[in-house]
Amino acid sequence: MSNDKFVKRDDGAPFNKKSRIGEGGELHQLSDGEGASLTTNQGLPLSDNQNSLKANPHGPVLLEDFILREKITHFDHERIPERIVHARGTGAHGYFELTHSLEQYTTAKILAEVGEKTPVFTRISTVAGGSGSVDTPRDVRGFATKFYTKEGNWDLVGNNVPVFFIQDAIKFPDLVHAIKMEPDRGFPQSATAHDTFWDFISLTPESMHMVMWIMSDRTIPRSLRMIEGFGVHSFRLINESGHPTFVKFHWRPKLGLQSMVWDEAVKIAGADPDFMRRDMFEAIEAGDFPEWDLAVQLFTEEEAEQFPFDHLDATKLIPEELVPLQVVGRMVLDRWPNNFFAETEQVAFCPSHVLPGIDFSNDPLLQGRLFSYLDTQLSRLGSPNFHQIPVNAPKCPFANHQRDGHMQMEQPAGRVAYEPNSLSDNSPHETPKGFNSAAVIEGGSKGRIRPESFADHYSQAKQFFISQSSYEQTHIASALIFELSKVEHVHIREAMVSHLRHISEDLASLVAGGLGFQQIPDASKAESIVQEMPTSLALQVIGNMKDILLGRSVGILIADGSDVVAINAIRNAFYDAGSSVKIIAPKIGNAKLSDDSLIKVDGQLAGTPSVLFDAVAIILSGEEAKALSKEAAAIDFVRDAFGHLKAIAYDEGGRLLLTLANVSDDAGVVGVSSVDKFIAAAMTRQWDREKNIRTLL
Repeated sequence: MSNDKFVKRDDGAPFNKKSRIGEGGELHQLSDGEGASLTTNQGLPLSDNQNSLKANPHGPVLLEDFILREKITHFDHERIPERIVHARGTGAHGYFELTHSLEQYTTAKILAEVGEKTPVFTRISTVAGGSGSVDTPRDVRGFATKFYTKEGNWDLVGNNVPVFFIQDAIKFPDLVHAIKMEPDRGFPQSATAHDTFWDFISLTPESMHMVMWIMSDRTIPRSLRMIEGFGVHSFRLINESGHPTFVKFHWRPKLGLQSMVWDEAVKIAGADPDFMRRDMFEAIEAGDFPEWDLAVQLFTEEEAEQFPFDHLDATKLIPEELVPLQVVGRMVLDRWPNNFFAETEQVAFCPSHVLPGIDFSNDPLLQGRLFSYLDTQLSRLGSPNFHQIPVNAPKCPFANHQRDGHMQMEQPAGRVAYEPNSLSDNSPHETPKGFNSAAVIEGGSKGRIRPESFADHYSQAKQFFISQSSYEQTHIASALIFELSKVEHVHIREAMVSHLRHISEDLASLVAGGLGFQQIPDASKAESIVQEMPTSLALQVIGNMKDILLGRSVGILIADGSDVVAINAIRNAFYDAGSSVKIIAPKIGNAKLSDDSLIKVDGQLAGTPSVLFDAVAIILSGEEAKALSKEAAAIDFVRDAFGHLKAIAYDEGGRLLLTLANVSDDAGVVGVSSVDKFIAAAMTRQWDREKNIRTLL
């Protein structure tokens, strides 16, 4: 059975490769001499990649089989230690283009040379879950960008939330241990709805501002392309004369903000655990490149002293009304990684990677991160030479006297590996144009103490809550009730409600009622007076959505006999508006429409529920509608779209499914002939519908 031949696939078509069938019936695909030949890692060509070396056909495998040992050994080590946090990530290549110079504030060329395009790699991640967890938990998203500049690599490492849980990095291990799976039971995965997290939070009131953010719609985004990014900390820019200016960095998505509703996020986790990653991949493949503006907040030391909070406290933000944002550039992600492991998994971000003209502030959380991230990469990637991995390597020349180490890829030549020296004419030396720290005068007494200005834990949490729309305030209350209802210990629930009383008595009362409390616990002790701060519309999600269809997707549920005119009208209108369109049917393959033409089906009904779309249309013949009326997936397709506040278009056949799903008419439920109304409704969610379908409202 060793004759070379073409082997046919199940569908009858031949593989386009020369092949043979082995004695055991196994397929051996053969090199044709023009393509690559399979080799060991040392370049030895392989004649058999299907069988181990054995003493006889039924005998033991021999130790001398170095090919087997190399392959298995490499396989056994293919999984490096995953990130403790931010393990689940999606990355892409792109570029940053400066549109407004900050030359008066910094010598960093990337922020001074307008029109310069700098290569970047950006990784967006969940925080709590492991690398195999789902894409849609209620969780903060990490937002990290590596700029490959002419002056070296700059890593801007932040989140999609501008504040953090803690003020000092010494508490970071405690925070993460509390968030992660409880150690005695190994669950829950990628979730904060458990005792250890809320126990820690209840005893750490500095986290209350962050709690408002994570319980808000910010942590259940519709798409990674529709989130903001923040550098979180204050940094310093340093100009030619050495003068420092504080700066905070913001990423603003071109598509605007959009989030899911909680039930939608939960169901997507089951329907498509890779929803966010797939969305990013498909957008880049289609040429709909994700894009963000980079904006900065600039302020002086003197201005910072007048703020009603301490900007060095990472649990605080600077309201945009106090220090307006200035857009200085844009980032476009236009290339998916060639290999997920080599790039997205091995990319190593460190806040300590900065450029001449950019420096750090004394934010104690940032100061700890400067050490922690480098130490993490040494452990995770196994070597101080991780900067030589292509995705981490600078694209500008770099040279120093660091030598050797595990996995050293460079081959430094010459006798000299130190500086200063007199034996080499071309070894690297320091330069006055290199990195210089800000000339800041420091004084005071050494000690383990926080400044009093860090003691206000509730004012900005209150500002965030009162700045939300009524819908978003209700979502925060719902999220708190859901999370705290999972907490077994009553005293933890009571402690959390006592903190909420400093933020909003209405919120505390609503949560207490949802948890079944007979009376509201007394307010916790506030270590600082809770200030009355003005509302800030920039803190909303709903108020910062864009009424556009770019980046959105509509699903059209059809079957044999569906109206071709209605389908084409909706499909063409949504395409013209920049939306993607998917055809969903009971069976995959093709469906025969009313004019006997065939249309390609993109998704099978049971495997492509409405949670995957921003709006849906139901276009069915009367006969097919009756058939689908007995199909739970069809009823759920309509019911979930209505429950998730999405626009729905229907024809006469589709009306039957709406009736069975108990869907009533409102501004977002329209006939298929009203294409313009459907498009207008699909640009947003039907928030007014929510009060009719959720008992908490």
